Amino acid sequence: MAYLPQFMRRMVLAVAGCGVLLVLTAPAALAHDQLRSSSPAKNAEVSSPERIELVFSSRVHFPAVVLRRTDNTQAPLGTPRTEGPKVTADVTQPLAPGGYVIAWRVVSSDGHPIEGEIPFTVTGSGEPSAPGESVAPTASAVQVSASPAPAAAGEEAPSGIPWWIWAALAALAAIGAVVWYRTPRHDRPTPEE
Repeated sequence: MAYLPQFMRRMVLAVAGCGVLLVLTAPAALAHDQLRSSSPAKNAEVSSPERIELVFSSRVHFPAVVLRRTDNTQAPLGTPRTEGPKVTADVTQPLAPGGYVIAWRVVSSDGHPIEGEIPFTVTGSGEPSAPGESVAPTASAVQVSASPAPAAAGEEAPSGIPWWIWAALAALAAIGAVVWYRTPRHDRPTPEE
């Protein structure tokens, strides 16, 4: 019976170590990257956007950016590019005055997709065009938000526990099993014959 208190001490230390590890790593694991700022900014009134610029809290991958009018027709936009935490896409034609929405989706540095929408209004006078053609202001300046904007509406909430947390828990369970089996059992009293 002498091994029981020693075994219990080892188990308590193993459980405490697992708890400390999870407490220290869980907040970072559950925090996805966020949109820090955008140009145009959310609900901004701009006169001449030349490009769309999205700045995230960390490096992102596989950007998808769509610019649409409030009537859900798509406005012309170049292919989005990433440079570290920044995603840019050129506005390829002048935009007519009115409401627009930037719809974006990226894969964050932890591998989870995040998305959102940024509404803004073009106030500048667009160049007249033939019926059926898009119109837009001549672009000269890009509005950059002075302070980081909160994550855009519609951004995905964290969903589930990341795979590596499950892997860490499985590894800790395996370590616990090894400790259990390696604990000396020769101290057990044996029935007298």
